[in-house]
Amino acid sequence: MAALDDEQPEDLAQPDTFDEQLASIASTLDLNSADDVPPAPADDVPPAPSSISSTSGSTSTPSAPRKARDKAGSKLRRQAIRQSLKIQAHVNLLPPPRRPKHVKNTVPVKTKFRLMKQRVALTGWIGLRDDGQSSQEKSLGFEEPGWTPSHTLPDFFGMERRFSGFKYVEYLGPKTRPVLDAASRAFTVFAGHADDPNWMRDVHDPAMAAMAEAGEKAKVSEARSHHRRGNFPPLSAGDSYGGGQIQPGALINGVINTAILCSLMSNLVFIRLAGFATGIFANWAPNLFQYYSSHMRKFYKKYRHLRRPFLNSIWSACTFNLGPHTCCLGHRDFANLAFGWCAVTALGDYDYRKAGHLILWDCKLILEFPPGCTILIPSAAIFHSNIPIGPNEHRYSFTQYTAGGLFRWIEHGFQSEEAYFESLSPEERARERAEAKARWSAGVGLFSTLDELRAM
Repeated sequence: MAALDDEQPEDLAQPDTFDEQLASIASTLDLNSADDVPPAPADDVPPAPSSISSTSGSTSTPSAPRKARDKAGSKLRRQAIRQSLKIQAHVNLLPPPRRPKHVKNTVPVKTKFRLMKQRVALTGWIGLRDDGQSSQEKSLGFEEPGWTPSHTLPDFFGMERRFSGFKYVEYLGPKTRPVLDAASRAFTVFAGHADDPNWMRDVHDPAMAAMAEAGEKAKVSEARSHHRRGNFPPLSAGDSYGGGQIQPGALINGVINTAILCSLMSNLVFIRLAGFATGIFANWAPNLFQYYSSHMRKFYKKYRHLRRPFLNSIWSACTFNLGPHTCCLGHRDFANLAFGWCAVTALGDYDYRKAGHLILWDCKLILEFPPGCTILIPSAAIFHSNIPIGPNEHRYSFTQYTAGGLFRWIEHGFQSEEAYFESLSPEERARERAEAKARWSAGVGLFSTLDELRAM
């Protein structure tokens, strides 16, 4: 037990916990019901200590026979080792087991889109900041009015359509469907949901209820509710780097919002959603997953005071978009890793055949996006938005992502780009610039083709 205690600070990042004061605040907000928080495993309960006699210098003799005590102690040590190994597997970001049957039986969505031709920042770490318009909208001189998306399905299909050449992708059930580019790379994955007949009842419905309650309790200013993605309050947690930060750190929230985030992140349904998306990531982009895990392992070993929002998730940050009408304007999440994946889970009570679709403008795809389902996309590189829902419908979303700045910080020896380049010789700077030019193509090369995945 002592060896395990000594080992964890060296090898493990801090597991998910939340501060006692914040837990108390969350309790007063009625956000931490007993049904939402999974019970602590029995493995974590230490044995009761031997009672100490009131007489100085003496202790009472345990009543249990020595053989029974030794057996109980051995069992506890085995349980502790198993639990420690389980935690290490998650915190050290070991990939979940692959599910080749899902790859073998999939029905892919084929496109002529060329991911390699997409433009990103010169460094290759992040995407390009967009101006709120797709190339198709620019060609027509169209700009979204207001803070909510206005494009509906008739704008893309039918006699009076504004935009031509788009392909409609129907929902074929919860099974996973990859979206392939012109080189047959699986660059986007419609993950559906877990193979659980009670998924909607046991996961989606309580997650939607938790988001609705959080939206009522959260303290988000009007200015923060109106942003480049639309008009809805977001709450974000986790670790990031960029936007003027001197060094990486945890995203900051007020006391009330932090308590709400702790409640959501300790809710079993969101833990399941986070783990499900990570399993999809590892199954459909194993090389990219390895890239994430190797970098994040280095990061969290160095910054032990930081922690990922979910122990069973590969991503370092998450956002809860609290709606109740979360439909995004066209945008790129340019601060994310340019060739990385962002996981988006939709929640709500809207008719997915009429609204809530995900529009991938650069790919000319419109995907049905039912409540309870998850999609993984390279959100920093591809311009995307939603079809708006009806006035009496509700929609929320839960997203997971990692900032490209974190990867750059790690690659530059845990220092800023300015400090890194100052430490280089002229020859090393030239070599670094050459690597930057090739970084995007190398990153795209981490996506696997369907044939490669089926051969694994």
